[in-house]
Amino acid sequence: MLAGVAGGIALRLHWNPVLVRAAFVVLALATFVLPVALAYLILWLLLPEEGC
Repeated sequence: MLAGVAGGIALRLHWNPVLVRAAFVVLALATFVLPVALAYLILWLLLPEEGC
C-alpha cells in the first residue's frame, strides 16, 4: 500500500507481509473501502517509523 502499515504490522507480529497486505485488500473490498482506509490512515499516523 502506501506507508508500509501492513508491512510494519507483519514485521511486528512475525507474519508474512504478503498475507497481511492481501488481508487489507480483501477487508477493504468487503467493507466498501472507507473503514479500512480510515484505519490505515490512523495506523499510518500512530505506528513508529522503521528504525525509531
